[in-house]
Amino acid sequence: MSSSSAPAALPSELFPCRTPSSPHYSLGDNTLTLLSRSLHPSSDLSSLLSLLSHPHSLPSSSLPPLLSSLARSPPPHCLLSLRVFLSLPATPPLPSFNALLSSFPPLPLSLALPFFLSSLRRFPALRPNLLSFNLLLKSLSPFSIHTSLHILHYEIPCRGLKPDAYSYSTIISNLSTLSRTSDAVSLLREMLLDPSITPTPAVFNPILRSYLRSGNTPAASKLYRFMLFKGCKPSLPTYNTLIHGLLMNGCANAALVMLRRMNSDGLVPGPTTFGSIAHGLASLGRPFDALKVLDQMRHSHGIQPNEFVYCAIINGFFKSGEPDQAIKVWEEMLSNGTRPNMVLYSALIDGLARHGKMEQAEASFHKMIADNCSPNIMTYSSLIKGHFKAGNIQRALDMWQEMVDSGFAPNNICYSILIKGLCDSGRLKDGMMVWKNMLAKGCVPDVIAYSSMIKGLCDVGLVDGGLKLFYDMAARHDVVPDVVTYNILFDGLLKVGAVARAMDLLVKMLDQACDPDPCTCNIFLKKLTEEEKKREFLEGLIGRLCKRGRFVSSGVVLEVMLEKFIVPGRPVWEMVVKGVFRRRRIWRSIDNCWSTIWGS
Repeated sequence: MSSSSAPAALPSELFPCRTPSSPHYSLGDNTLTLLSRSLHPSSDLSSLLSLLSHPHSLPSSSLPPLLSSLARSPPPHCLLSLRVFLSLPATPPLPSFNALLSSFPPLPLSLALPFFLSSLRRFPALRPNLLSFNLLLKSLSPFSIHTSLHILHYEIPCRGLKPDAYSYSTIISNLSTLSRTSDAVSLLREMLLDPSITPTPAVFNPILRSYLRSGNTPAASKLYRFMLFKGCKPSLPTYNTLIHGLLMNGCANAALVMLRRMNSDGLVPGPTTFGSIAHGLASLGRPFDALKVLDQMRHSHGIQPNEFVYCAIINGFFKSGEPDQAIKVWEEMLSNGTRPNMVLYSALIDGLARHGKMEQAEASFHKMIADNCSPNIMTYSSLIKGHFKAGNIQRALDMWQEMVDSGFAPNNICYSILIKGLCDSGRLKDGMMVWKNMLAKGCVPDVIAYSSMIKGLCDVGLVDGGLKLFYDMAARHDVVPDVVTYNILFDGLLKVGAVARAMDLLVKMLDQACDPDPCTCNIFLKKLTEEEKKREFLEGLIGRLCKRGRFVSSGVVLEVMLEKFIVPGRPVWEMVVKGVFRRRRIWRSIDNCWSTIWGS
């Protein structure tokens, strides 16, 4: 039966009246309840309709499992559970109402609020309890914050009910998901004003996650200590959130302190905890420490690492310039019986290609296909980039064709790799053809594609064409030129003797909050032959940066001066040293306070 059946026929069909003269066997209440609970979510509606075709009295204990079975059935049949409920001749029991509310999802979340309101209009005697409202709050989208707050502050109190910690935690979680952390904190403070509500870790965890996601570790530290002050003992998800967030913010020592506190609280680290630590340490350039965590995880706790942990460590070794160690971890993973998936194969191939080991990368690619593990578009992109870097232009183009023939539609990253490879190998015309094809396909060029095309034009002396492309990029809001883009143009302008235009572009670069790097300084110094001209240029650049408050970048330029044995004047020293050390003192004080807070 489809959900588009006539509403009038639905109740009589699903709930036939029992007549004394019926020759059919009447199912007892207990039998009907057991049968309804035995319905599997994947079963078709015929079994349910066959069950209801027998004469029965439909006891209240049978209705919740029946509705739940309908709600868990595949679409569109799951919608029939709502129609059955709203078509009941009498007010259904409250557990049946809550059973349906708990079925969002798999029922469409957008129907939760209309169903709730329709049920109250259809059955005036239906009295939802706090569980009903909490289930409704859980089903509402994070973008329905105003509706959720209306339910919390008006609907629940009007029914003579009081919100509990779950009511608040649901809305706090939605606010944190939307990065409205200050509003989430305000709602937390409101909850704590009620002494009858005991805060749970589920209330604090979303705010901690939001703080750490935005890099605000001091605020997360303060909230963590406030949580302890309120007598709320951190749970395993709390520690996992803190450890993962601290590692992602580069605070490895503080994360390890949290791990020790977790052990002292009697909580046993699980695969998620170890995975976060290994991934964080590897991301911070400490893959050997991550490998120690892997050994501890396997030998001390008896937990077999999953693909996520191995992938993080292998990536970490490749990024740290240790490809042989990465291969060793890969072989150890295979010997332990872990079967690599697409993500693991792609990480291995990308790392091998980055380090110029193209024969091994190709062999891993063919092994991946032999293992019935389909490569994705990033796998092909890694191989194409590696072949270009190794000078195998034709093999890179063949791999591109193989990718297209496999049914993959190139994205902007793939196009950027191809354009860069062609332009770097001197095939500007082919690069321009790919550029036009990319635009025709609706792909938006990124900063790498723009910079590659600009470099290709400047290399053949078409600096004005490169500048035109640069200003086209600067006019967009989705692509921002970086220091590499500016350096390409500086080099091109100075090669054709356009020093004044290069200086004007340098001022524009500083105004756009893009700081120069040592490469920028060296490009200009190559053009300036006189020692005094070099000193004048670098001191002027430092002065412009200091006036804009970018003292760290001015310190970088000062280091270039010293490396070139160009001694800056006293005013420059005073300007840079005062600015840099003033800020470093502040940072050092913040770091000391932060270490004291987390380590105490």
